[in-house]
Amino acid sequence: MFFNKKNTVLKFKKLYNDAVAPVQAHYGDACFDLTAREVVVEDDILKCKFGIAIEIPFGYVGLLFPRSSVYKTSCRLANSVGVIDSGYRGEVQAIFDLDKSNRPAYEEFERCAQLMIVKLPTIKCVEVDELSATDRGKGGFGSTGK
Repeated sequence: MFFNKKNTVLKFKKLYNDAVAPVQAHYGDACFDLTAREVVVEDDILKCKFGIAIEIPFGYVGLLFPRSSVYKTSCRLANSVGVIDSGYRGEVQAIFDLDKSNRPAYEEFERCAQLMIVKLPTIKCVEVDELSATDRGKGGFGSTGK
């Protein structure tokens, strides 16, 4: 594994003997690939259960993304990006919306999501009467062109 003494540890627990450990495919990869242990289809929803629980270190968050191969499937991650807080100890899962195409959906024991662990800054939320001025100002959706 790609680890040195300066790395932070991500603990995981297999909830089933045949669950697959999170793995970085290449040195320097941003995410850990997650392999579905169980896939449940209900109407237009596909639920991937990974068969693992994780212990994200305090001060970090887990961000769950679809793998780039998702374009080959009928699946779209339902909440765009999953957020796993450091206090969560339940089974890691991903919920996908299924489109009406004839493309395949994910199957059991297929890699279908990736987990990124991100350090959180310490931020205090403070109410103020005015915000500082910027060039952009209140320009929002599409304000910088197409």
